[in-house]
Amino acid sequence: MLVVNCRFESLGSKESFNSSVRHVKSTISLAERLGSGENLADALNELLDEKAVNVDQVQPLVSMLLVDKFSYKTVSKNLVAVNPDLSAVTEAAKSWNAVDLVVVYHHPDLGVVALNPKNPQHLSRLDRLNKYELITVYAGGFSKGMDAAMASRAANTLIALYEGTKPKIDAALLKGAFAYKVPKANRLDTSGVAPKKKAGPAAAAKSAKKGKPGKKAANVQVAIPQPVAPKPAAGPRLGMRMTPMYAVPVTNELFHNGNVEAWKRIIESYRTKHPDLEVLVYYDGEKITNLNALFKWGKVKHGSVIQFAVAGENICDVAKLQRYLAQGASKMFEAFLRGPVNSVLPLF
Repeated sequence: MLVVNCRFESLGSKESFNSSVRHVKSTISLAERLGSGENLADALNELLDEKAVNVDQVQPLVSMLLVDKFSYKTVSKNLVAVNPDLSAVTEAAKSWNAVDLVVVYHHPDLGVVALNPKNPQHLSRLDRLNKYELITVYAGGFSKGMDAAMASRAANTLIALYEGTKPKIDAALLKGAFAYKVPKANRLDTSGVAPKKKAGPAAAAKSAKKGKPGKKAANVQVAIPQPVAPKPAAGPRLGMRMTPMYAVPVTNELFHNGNVEAWKRIIESYRTKHPDLEVLVYYDGEKITNLNALFKWGKVKHGSVIQFAVAGENICDVAKLQRYLAQGASKMFEAFLRGPVNSVLPLF
């Protein structure tokens, strides 16, 4: 029998067809925004926060729009070193008015992350860089285009900054038509709410009429706003992000099986309270996927440091989690081993 592969096979179901249609609509909408001079990473992260697109759409959208449509120059590299001060990279890139830049970083825990290296708000989306992870820089000039050699120099220079070196900045990068513009999504107050529009003359007159003295208002009901969950500190609402690494010193003679079980129950309690958040544990630069791996004789001793981070959207209770994990790494770990074996501790 002759087997014929159909390139439209993925459209054979209603779900996949509708998903493809939404992706095409997102692509067209983003193409229009790029045509007006908006950075793709700024627009993408806005849509990610609104859950209008998914993380698995980021790479196809970047490839379609920046590479195929606008012919951006692309430079990729696995980082051989990392710059601990990412804000310095942002300050440098922010002055490069001759080029538009988008960075796609393959984070080992968060997946594909799209960044505008000129946007300081994006620093909170990337907790750190990791050696040997893939980073790709897209450099171009929207629909206007730009010199390929200059775009390539800009991309390579940016990667060098991310690796912590101090490359010579081409003076030609400082002058141009692509100066950094603060995205609309970032022009919010610290509560994350857009400022109210000023009332027009008709509305102002109507309001003044209602507020005239001498008439007593009757049966006026005031809607009392319900309490809302606390928002992330300062700036617009962010999507999936990761906290910095927090260090937990081991104060027991050895991080033995009891300490491991205490950590398991603490993390289980945190995950039960916050099911959308993930606790990531690291030791000696290595991500620990199984906490039992920490229980190795002679590996994690008194004075060692175990690190952890929390990943998710609305991150909270991190300070309390750190206190509990510190106690779990001490001689007082037994406090977390009480109660039925299959029960969840009400710690959070």
